[in-house]
Amino acid sequence: MSEKQAHLNGAYYGPSIPPRENYHRPGRGGGPLSCCCSCIFGLVFKLIFSAVVFMGLAFLVFWLIVRPTRVKFHVTDATLTQFNFSTDSNLHYNLALNLTIRNPNKKIGVYYDRIEARALYEDQRFSTVTLTPFYQGHQTTNVLNPVFQGQQLIVGSNFLEEFNQQKSAGVYEIEMKLYLRIRFKLGRIKTGKFKPRIECDFKVPLSQNGNSVSTFQTEKCSIDYFN
Repeated sequence: MSEKQAHLNGAYYGPSIPPRENYHRPGRGGGPLSCCCSCIFGLVFKLIFSAVVFMGLAFLVFWLIVRPTRVKFHVTDATLTQFNFSTDSNLHYNLALNLTIRNPNKKIGVYYDRIEARALYEDQRFSTVTLTPFYQGHQTTNVLNPVFQGQQLIVGSNFLEEFNQQKSAGVYEIEMKLYLRIRFKLGRIKTGKFKPRIECDFKVPLSQNGNSVSTFQTEKCSIDYFN
């Protein structure tokens, strides 16, 4: 009779059962450390973005004030009094040029620290001269007079073929390349050195006893500021 009463209403009279503890496994990337990293990343991004915007605005203001313009190069005159091959494949030449350099900028001057002029025919260099360094002021024009004179060994069958064709016409296609080392001056500020390359292609008639088949035409040179 007593055993039946012990199980009345499904009651339990044994030892007490401890309560369950709630246990949470930490998730990946969670916690205060992850939050701190996110804040630092956001701050760095904002700083970089602000710096880029500031530099862009500064460059825009500088351009609006200074309005820099490329320096212009022209071959305005050329005189070729000798251009012939000898039997030992040497090219004998005498070429004089007038090179005009125009700085159109109102507030920027140019230091030409080094000027190396190379003369080429059919992509083969036959002479090199170094010109005197100088400073070019605002909105000024300077004229340089490189002279190429001497002889140079030239090889190649294609070269001779082109030479004979142009010899018959009395006009030769010659190229001059200028390798410069320059600096810009704005007020009292001087920039670092740049090394632009200038390429001038022109056709020049051979002059014999002051006579030639045609007159020289002024040619504009192309500028490459990235070499």
